Amino acid sequence: MRRIYPDIQDNPDITEAYAYPEDRPWLRLNMVASADGAAWLKGRSGGLSSRGDKRIFQTLRGLADVIVAGASTVRKEGYGPVEPRDAWAGIRAGRPEVPPIAVISRSLDFDLDGELFSDAPSRTIVITCEAAPHERRKAAAKGSDVVVAGEEGVDMRQAVAALHERGLTRILCEGGPRVNAQLSAHDLVDELCLSISPMLVGGGAARIVNGEPAQVTLGLSQVLEEEGVLFCKYTRETSHDRAD
Repeated sequence: MRRIYPDIQDNPDITEAYAYPEDRPWLRLNMVASADGAAWLKGRSGGLSSRGDKRIFQTLRGLADVIVAGASTVRKEGYGPVEPRDAWAGIRAGRPEVPPIAVISRSLDFDLDGELFSDAPSRTIVITCEAAPHERRKAAAKGSDVVVAGEEGVDMRQAVAALHERGLTRILCEGGPRVNAQLSAHDLVDELCLSISPMLVGGGAARIVNGEPAQVTLGLSQVLEEEGVLFCKYTRETSHDRAD
């Protein structure tokens, strides 16, 4: 792997390249897309991935306090518990050995008996709303920490605030496109890490942000490259200029 922007460097330190700011909370999106903008291939993102993308994916997970994903992504991608990794020992010093996963869902329509809820080293968090089915909320609470954020739907501002209250301020969101759109629409995104796969997919695959309109201005802060895949990091200059 090499860095090609803002300077040229072979074999950059990936952990250093994706380090979080030390002085404020930070919400990072991590997505992969084809060269023509598709967020998945045959319904899943794995077909767009590469060895470098998987390496960065694991590094970003290790750096995060919490991993956020929508219920649809959890179902489609077959999410399980995050497994401890020896390589994380240094970057997770003073924190749990793995970050918890926080699942965002209004309907709670996923397998509450799966390993994500029964065998996770860090207890899974479920972020839902008042309108969620009462019995499903009770069932979810047996194997996860349930956070109610919003009335008829999940309020993303409340959801992020609830994570911050738990001390989980380095947030990694892995999608999907609708969750990304909601976070963008509420001006909660500080950074986008985007792996661009050299493939043309076509068809009706969604973009990495798909849903509510948003206008979040980001600057290109870094580009890495390996095997023709570009790893772009777009960052807003400050997190203090968000709209109310």
